[in-house]
Amino acid sequence: MRNTTTKPRVAAALLVGTLMSYGHVYAQGAPQSITEKRTDVVQLGSGYRASKLAGADVFNKTRDNIGTIDDLIVSPGGEHATYAILSVGGFLGMGKHLVAIPFGDLQVTNRRVVLPEATKKSLEALPEFKYAD
Repeated sequence: MRNTTTKPRVAAALLVGTLMSYGHVYAQGAPQSITEKRTDVVQLGSGYRASKLAGADVFNKTRDNIGTIDDLIVSPGGEHATYAILSVGGFLGMGKHLVAIPFGDLQVTNRRVVLPEATKKSLEALPEFKYAD
């Protein structure tokens, strides 16, 4: 009976010897740094999805529909607050007036967005928001 385990052992020993003779082996590519941050999922879970807020009607404390959320503007790096861009007035998208409201001024409860003290007139009196080119 022949010993068939000798050839694989010799091949493995040659491979290990060859690799060890090269000294240090470096991975290809540039070194990368990865910064990890823990996310508190409970805190994150109490936030609002932008995709669900866009297009939502905005009401005041007397339940009058005073506008619609057109967009959310989030500043890079968290330097400033998030702003809700409200579409006020107009008809079927024509003649609408866009205004920027600090998101913290809005109250979101029971799937309803409320800007308590606002009226259509008070929002239309605000300076018009225009998107940068």
